[in-house]
Amino acid sequence: MPLSATAPATNGHSSVPQRFQQLKMQMHRQLVEMLDISRLDNIKLERLRREVRVLAKRLAEQSPEKMNDGERERLVDEILAETFGLGPLDQLMHDPTVSDVLVNGPNQVWIERGGRLVETPVVFADNHHLIEVIQRISAQVGRRVDESSPLVDARLPDGSRINAIIPPLALDGPVLSIRRFGVRLGAEDLLANCTVAPDMLTYLRAAVEARINTVVCGGAGAGKTTLLNALSRFIPDDERLVTIEDSAELKLQQKHVVRLETRPANPEGAGEYTQRDLVRNSLRMRPDRIIIGECRGLEALDMLQAMNTGHDGSLTTIHANDARDALSRLEMMVTMAGFSMPLTVVRGYIGSAVQMVVHLARLKGGARKITRICEIGRGRTGRAYRVRDLFVFKQTGVRDGQAIGSFYATGKVPRALERIHLAGIDLPPDMFTARELPLAA
Repeated sequence: MPLSATAPATNGHSSVPQRFQQLKMQMHRQLVEMLDISRLDNIKLERLRREVRVLAKRLAEQSPEKMNDGERERLVDEILAETFGLGPLDQLMHDPTVSDVLVNGPNQVWIERGGRLVETPVVFADNHHLIEVIQRISAQVGRRVDESSPLVDARLPDGSRINAIIPPLALDGPVLSIRRFGVRLGAEDLLANCTVAPDMLTYLRAAVEARINTVVCGGAGAGKTTLLNALSRFIPDDERLVTIEDSAELKLQQKHVVRLETRPANPEGAGEYTQRDLVRNSLRMRPDRIIIGECRGLEALDMLQAMNTGHDGSLTTIHANDARDALSRLEMMVTMAGFSMPLTVVRGYIGSAVQMVVHLARLKGGARKITRICEIGRGRTGRAYRVRDLFVFKQTGVRDGQAIGSFYATGKVPRALERIHLAGIDLPPDMFTARELPLAA
């Protein structure tokens, strides 16, 4: 049977691709032993790749395995990927249509493409092979993964975010998740994908330009960071922006941007810098706006203080199922900060700071939609928020596995309209008339 053929195994995966990976790993180890490591630092990368390819071809030709020319060429390419790239994952990381790579052990590699999860034929030789790739990825970003430090969460040089966890924390073997950020969607892409209606995007642009404090909320994979990136492009170029993230994912287009990223503690437990540390420090850096990639903890109080003390137009994201849930999560984060404040005071503080909440959802079939744009204010009694839906998406059913529905204006005129007008922005008078909104042509 040819080495590249597929033959079902008892676990539902092919045994032949596994044998291919094992042969590749054996040759890769032979190749490493053949290389003169002392010379590598003085050789340019392209020349090194050529020399490694020659050695890999020689090993493939000498292999006792029966292979045709195409299989040998594939083996050589994968040995090069094992040496210079991410092994079996290299082909997936070069596919622009892949947004997530999810490895659930050596025999299960899934990808997300077009909002749908798809299992791939990619396999690793064994758990040890997968751990080697995880360690290689971690080494690129200065992190270590082993039994004493079995978890890593970091950003790759191309902006992709990785999370890896190995035994003993992962009971069934190593697990690797890569969220890719190679393709950045702009406002035009959101319109083309029907993520938002043109009138809604016009209002979001006006709100950002008029420095309305905004929270983007939604579930995991809903597209919060993508929307935050798109909204940030509406910020005027003459403002000083500070971005704060756990793993830097935002790609702002403005000239005057200061990017800050948290740092975990070292193996001795020292040297940690949290988002809260960075938010507090950013207030001394004379920012016009502060953009927090994701608000998830004690930094919420400092963010609200910034929004309430002259840093209008700040933006952040929160994991939440809807707008009110996002406000409840903010309440919880503020109370976790250690200050004893009555809930009415906390709610009043949040109601004064947060002026708009945009909720995103990933619907059946993978489509992402902005389902609500809400205006937020303090409740009259101080005991609740004033949440007014300006625009909504109403799902009407499912067709061919895809959720279907329409965008609507609710008929409510935002109280922020005067502020938007004072910023020199005039919106069409009929934009907020209750009606179904047309999509982009």
